[in-house]
Amino acid sequence: AEATMTQDLRSWVSLTSNALEFFNGSAGIWVPDNLKTGVTTACRYEPDINATYSEMAEYCGAVVIPARPRKPRDKAKVEKGVQVVEGWILAAIRNITFFGLHQLNGVIGEKLHVLNNKPFQKLDGTRRSVYEQIDKPALKPLPQTHYVFAEWKKANVNIDHHIAVDHNLYSVPHSLIGRELDVRLTARIVEVFNRGQRVAVHQRAIGRGKVATEP
Repeated sequence: AEATMTQDLRSWVSLTSNALEFFNGSAGIWVPDNLKTGVTTACRYEPDINATYSEMAEYCGAVVIPARPRKPRDKAKVEKGVQVVEGWILAAIRNITFFGLHQLNGVIGEKLHVLNNKPFQKLDGTRRSVYEQIDKPALKPLPQTHYVFAEWKKANVNIDHHIAVDHNLYSVPHSLIGRELDVRLTARIVEVFNRGQRVAVHQRAIGRGKVATEP
């Protein structure tokens, strides 16, 4: 359980990464809600998954299969878990004023620890002990290095064989003039793909109006 200021793509990926570290492993299938941040187009049979989220799942050896719209039974245990967290954590801190996310998440973490180690009323053990016994052995190990956050965009190749991305220009092979290409952006690198094949890579320019040309 973690609080964020927004539910944008960077926050969603960060939350997912923190959850994987918390569980110390990944399931083979991720079943999120149909939130627009992670699921571009909701569909029962062929949902369109956000490229960054899909890339992260693939990096962790997983696939994303969103719950169907208005089908809470697709992830019934999660729905129940949310209710438990709302009752034991959110309700307990609803009248407290916090002055930053770090402070808020510190209190959430403390209460989450108590909740996960609280003995069941009608069963043996705790949430943590059952997790250690049943769920953890079934998880895949995480990659040795963290997923590097990357945004994906579309860009058209101009007549000067450059594409415009975030107010800067990057060159691609001149044979691609007029094509629409896929662009992968990290904090440092710009990669350009044509039908899944990488055709150009540049250091990401800092500022606006810069031109990166590969002769």
